[in-house]
Amino acid sequence: MNTLRNSVRLIGYVGDIPKIKKFDNEKSVANFSVATNENFRDHDGNKKSETTWHKMVAWGKQAEFAEKYIKKGSEVAIEGKLTNHSYDDQNKETHFITEIVVNDIMFLDKKEEK
Repeated sequence: MNTLRNSVRLIGYVGDIPKIKKFDNEKSVANFSVATNENFRDHDGNKKSETTWHKMVAWGKQAEFAEKYIKKGSEVAIEGKLTNHSYDDQNKETHFITEIVVNDIMFLDKKEEK
């Protein structure tokens, strides 16, 4: 049951190409967003759709994979864990960020016909 403690699985669409940062120790990180859509009916029975954007952070081999293969609009399945952190801006306002640290990425796009 320990693997269920902080586990996130999402299926959605990549919002933009990953932003890659490489460090001196040859480690790299990729930041990108994934949109998930939820369809439901409101109290009047009308169909509604709600989109939620999720921040993704991929390190090491997952970052290299993201840099090489992920494109805007790709449909992906993501498995990872939630992380939270905060920072103070120059006006001394505190900002809180929730991100998903990616453990695994799977493409769900259909193969293009040639």
